[in-house]
Amino acid sequence: MPTEFPDFRLGTVLATSFTATLTERRGDPVERIPTPQRLADWLAVSGLAVDACTAAQLEHARELRESIHAAATAAAVGETLPAEAVRVINDCSTRGRAAAVLTPEGSRRWQLGSASVEDALSVIAADAVSVLSGERDGRLALCASPTCQAAFFDTSQSRTRRWCEMNTCGNRQKKKRFNANQRKNGTAAR
Repeated sequence: MPTEFPDFRLGTVLATSFTATLTERRGDPVERIPTPQRLADWLAVSGLAVDACTAAQLEHARELRESIHAAATAAAVGETLPAEAVRVINDCSTRGRAAAVLTPEGSRRWQLGSASVEDALSVIAADAVSVLSGERDGRLALCASPTCQAAFFDTSQSRTRRWCEMNTCGNRQKKKRFNANQRKNGTAAR
């Protein structure tokens, strides 16, 4: 019987979507890429299909993921970026061979040099560089859920988004507040 894996949380920003392959970091962590094949699956749905993935490449990907998360967290709270995280991101960014190509529809797509995990990770790292360096219009923020604390890139007009995803963390927190108010008012939900 095949093992069920948690769904991927895909956002519009590649680097922060990649950090969302580990969720509920402050609660009961949910690893969304527990196997090399799941990493290959995530890369494929993110437009970075690779030929194969090894256990060593999965560990390298997780190191990049955690480095991006550490740097994004520091940026979100106005702290200096951790030197080791910056080193890992830069190493990954310069290691791969990938090129941005224009599709007939007028959008950008990445073309990996050898369909290797290293090439895919270099694209993710380059995206992290563009977000962390302030090249993009938006701001890094942390999810307001006490169990999540995911880093996300807020491109809302007011730049006041509170949740990494409204459908998960936002709804959970609103439901929790609603139930607490119901109990406080003596009108428990039935």
